[in-house]
Amino acid sequence: MTGYIQNMRKYVGHETIIQCAASVIIVDEKGRILLGKRSDNHMWGYAGGAVEIDECVEECAMRELMEEMGLTAEELEFFYINSGPETHYIYPNGDEVSNVEIIYICRKWSGTPKSQDGELTELRFFEPCEVELRNISPPIRPVIKKFLEEEKYDKRNCER
Repeated sequence: MTGYIQNMRKYVGHETIIQCAASVIIVDEKGRILLGKRSDNHMWGYAGGAVEIDECVEECAMRELMEEMGLTAEELEFFYINSGPETHYIYPNGDEVSNVEIIYICRKWSGTPKSQDGELTELRFFEPCEVELRNISPPIRPVIKKFLEEEKYDKRNCER
């Protein structure tokens, strides 16, 4: 945690704050999605994080992708805004947030996936049929579910 959110925590402690975030779902040429295993809750998720003061959400999404997965987004496609009761989350350290998350899909990117900042312990491309929602970090489960539905993957036979 850096910047704005870290500064706010000095004043509010673990109390609930509204957190604006930007995130990226990386999709490779085979239609697989890149997920990282979080070091704090040991669940899978995509790259993303809090928007800093005066930062554009697209810039935040690209920054977080580089910081967490070592990848450069060549193009971002707006996908979804994740908000509401399902995004209310208590981190393992006790910090509580109500997220408003802007999510992009990135199909054109460069670099080699590599955990950069210690937030992720493992990176892996998943076939859509391999994704188990119970293993996805709770506040982003609705996003992954929507992504899989919109990509029209049939989990029974792992075909589009």
